Amino acid sequence: MSIDYDAYETVVGLEVHAQLLTQSKLFSGDSSAFGSAPNSNVSPITLAHPGTLPKMNQKAIELAVKMGLACHSEIVKENFFARKNYFYPDLPKGYQLSQHTTPICKGGYINIRLKDTEKNIRLNRIHMEEDAGKSIHDLDPNNSSVDFNRAGIALIEIVTEPDLRSGEEAFAFLTALRRMVRYLDVCDGNMEEGSLRCDANVSVRIKGGTVLGTKVEIKNLNSIRNVRRAIEFESKRMVGELSRGLEITQQTRSFDADTGATFAIREKEDADDYRYFADPDLTRFVLTGEFIDTLRKKLPALQEERIKNYIDHYQLSEYDAGVLTEEKNFSDYFEKVVSKGVAPKAAANWMLGPVKAWLNEHQAEVYEFPLSPEAISELIVLVNEGKLSFSNASTRLFHEMLRNPNTSPAELAKEKSLLQDSNSDTIEKLIEQVLNKFPEKVKDYKKGKKGVISLFVGEVMKLSKGSADPRVTNDILARKLKS
Repeated sequence: MSIDYDAYETVVGLEVHAQLLTQSKLFSGDSSAFGSAPNSNVSPITLAHPGTLPKMNQKAIELAVKMGLACHSEIVKENFFARKNYFYPDLPKGYQLSQHTTPICKGGYINIRLKDTEKNIRLNRIHMEEDAGKSIHDLDPNNSSVDFNRAGIALIEIVTEPDLRSGEEAFAFLTALRRMVRYLDVCDGNMEEGSLRCDANVSVRIKGGTVLGTKVEIKNLNSIRNVRRAIEFESKRMVGELSRGLEITQQTRSFDADTGATFAIREKEDADDYRYFADPDLTRFVLTGEFIDTLRKKLPALQEERIKNYIDHYQLSEYDAGVLTEEKNFSDYFEKVVSKGVAPKAAANWMLGPVKAWLNEHQAEVYEFPLSPEAISELIVLVNEGKLSFSNASTRLFHEMLRNPNTSPAELAKEKSLLQDSNSDTIEKLIEQVLNKFPEKVKDYKKGKKGVISLFVGEVMKLSKGSADPRVTNDILARKLKS
């Protein structure tokens, strides 16, 4: 049968868990470091031994409030944690501490861009909770293993309203969200390490309808690309079911990245199944207006503000400003280069050219780049002062600097004989040799074939081993060819 997919509208809400950049867990002093040996970042508190009591992590509260302020949310001043009761082997307490009733942030929105349009995706809430451990099913053929290192780590959960209408919009939202948490230093945003995880609630309805359809939840999507793929597959599956006269079952599903398909794992629980109640071991905590205002004043400039500044203050194009500010660390590096007094456009050309090419080639972040901002600014100055051609700087000296990051660009250029010779007497002698070597080409030039001048320049460069100043070379050539 033919299915009219265009007759339906996809409706998506996202639940995104972001691991907060705290050194210790939400309710204990255990380390939250990633990559430690299994079950090494645990203590009696993490393992919920009898008689142990939780203690609140203030840094986690600060990070949650920063996120809420950046998302234009209302900060809730009176807060408490509730117990979310369910059994799973990697949940040591038999319950999870979460802010079910009093999320620390209510409402707000995150702006996304799609081609030439913008859209505000409303947030329902941002709340704090502790993470569960990790069950591992592929180490032993007969048994599952459990690593409790992650148990108790501080999270925020960002819950959107059902405002997204496609996998593409979800992709744009998560891209903007990940950029935001990195700019704020709230979360490192590494989905491959599990510090940013996404669940998608998907339903479909006839276009123009106002009632939400039965939803399914797709759990633990581990990349932004897979979120888009899962939503696109699931919406088509649901439309197919409805077109055949079947009902959609409310359930939890998972996504197979190899096949690109979702599959059912259990019927969906409702809130009542968790038997929420206020945790008796944790006191309520109250945020003062002064505390919130202090954090508001410390908020860094986010991407949109930096783009505006780069266009207005640095006179860069919107494209250059957008790419330079895509990642906070990359933007910070660029600003350090500019702070040394070099022209912003020249700095942008180097950042978006040789520097970015190296990062892409090595699949690295800018903090892994071996050269300091000071070294790049010194390199730019050498070019701007005419001591080095851009060609030699980008193709030869740049690579020498990567091999010798602790040596100054000027020293390396001198050592490798890359500095330009601007001595007009020396260059004029080389030009005379070239013109005497190609008398027929000189005649061609004087007959109007002006393009042969590039041959003369190239020959001068060969004789000088690349050291002749191209500007001086062109000036002298033009003068001598006129005579």
